[in-house]
Amino acid sequence: MSPPLGRRVDAGLHVDPARVVARLFLPGEQLPGEQVPGEQVPVEQSRTSKIVARIMLLPEPEVEALAAGLVSDFGTRHRHYEDLLIHHASIVCAHAGEQPTLSRSRRLVLGASFTAEYAVEGAALCNPSAVLHPDQGELAEGQVRVAISLRGIGEGHLSSIGFCSAIVGPGVQWSFEPRQLPACAGVARPGLVWRAHLGAALAEQGHVDDLGAAVLLALPTQLGGIDLERVLAALPADLLLRPGAPATAELLRRLVSSAYVVEFPAEVSLDKRVLLPSAAEESNGMEDARFTRFVDDDGTVEYRATYTAYDGQRIAPRLLLSSDLRVFRAHRLTGPAARNKGMALFPRTVHGRHLALCRSDGESTGLTSSDDGHIWGEPVELQHPRASWELLQVGNCGPPIETEHGWLVLTHGVGPMRSYAMGAILLDRDDPSRVIGWLDRPFLEPAATERNGYVPNVVYSCGGFVQDGVLWLPFGIDDVRIGVAWAPVEEVIARMSDVGELGGATQALRASTSA
Repeated sequence: MSPPLGRRVDAGLHVDPARVVARLFLPGEQLPGEQVPGEQVPVEQSRTSKIVARIMLLPEPEVEALAAGLVSDFGTRHRHYEDLLIHHASIVCAHAGEQPTLSRSRRLVLGASFTAEYAVEGAALCNPSAVLHPDQGELAEGQVRVAISLRGIGEGHLSSIGFCSAIVGPGVQWSFEPRQLPACAGVARPGLVWRAHLGAALAEQGHVDDLGAAVLLALPTQLGGIDLERVLAALPADLLLRPGAPATAELLRRLVSSAYVVEFPAEVSLDKRVLLPSAAEESNGMEDARFTRFVDDDGTVEYRATYTAYDGQRIAPRLLLSSDLRVFRAHRLTGPAARNKGMALFPRTVHGRHLALCRSDGESTGLTSSDDGHIWGEPVELQHPRASWELLQVGNCGPPIETEHGWLVLTHGVGPMRSYAMGAILLDRDDPSRVIGWLDRPFLEPAATERNGYVPNVVYSCGGFVQDGVLWLPFGIDDVRIGVAWAPVEEVIARMSDVGELGGATQALRASTSA
């Protein structure tokens, strides 16, 4: 058997535990209180209140010394550290009750008592996705700069999305640009949702009852949480009291609040930016962002990425949109295809339709289409497990890459001992529901030095790209470090077997992509 096509370069990234962000930390809120003499009802006593009370009792000289030590120890580890502590203090200061104006030092100590550092990649670093960087300045001839998203995993197996950059070329050369400190979490604010998307999500969960229908009818085309509450408040009281109405109202609030915007200051470079979970459905992690540089029919360029949200029990595909990788809009996706991990968007429409790869059945690669890129229709199968190295499942390793030969799709397969390897398929350029080529052996598999780590026996990527005829693929190694592989595109295509259709593409999808 021929060796894998992927050649490794001498470049990589490793976990950096110094990449920390400061987050609001609220200890376990309620503790049973003692019975108050003369009262019949036990009182719940907040831990927050008890901590605040202890801080209020500290003498001012001690508070000043403590605040000075905090600024000295942590001030250089975080951007605008003192402002952050003052903000956190404002969140809990109501527990201080009727107190005289607090000194700045006491506010700093108060804020620090409810702040904790989180190492965004303290446990693992993996699953990169690469796209052309929005900044192509200060490069030599034959070079391009790429932006790379990274999945960082920290305490509690919580995942976030970080970034770095690399210089590629001329020729077969790759060098990561330095990652600077301090890391910086963006500022999140509520976003807007489209009424049509809200209605689709509501219908998918079976909640278009009388209340849901009435709300959808009264909402504006695009809305936020305030618009929803205004409509709910104006509804007849008996409609809100019907069986099932409270559950529908709560679902509506959850769906609307799942949309948000994260913005980073312009002076914070891409390599410092970290996207932390901001919506309830991603409270336990944002996993495996697959970025593509999407070019719309009118020529508008936008960075788009699907990622997997996890709330501790359920997973959900979500969407990131950004024109510059500085301001991000986050939304949930809906429809029959938006039900599992591993969605990947095509970088342009095909015959006016948005297309995406998916794995809605958990083990096969499918193709789905959409009118608007948010509501995804029933998928059709493109590829199912068939080779010995993909017996358990197959899926994509990032968005399709357009070549003159067709859509090159990097894939992953899971085989015995839960070992991961990467392969590729080729889709017809005009009709992506047709698979016209397949690598019957891995493009890349774990080398002898790549078998031990946080998740053993894994090589995995969330997206590569082609530059000057070379396929570049940054990949995660055992979820502990990042490597890079390459191969000439023509060699990859030439090695493919002409197998026709691997899956059961239907006439319905072909009609939708050929209209």
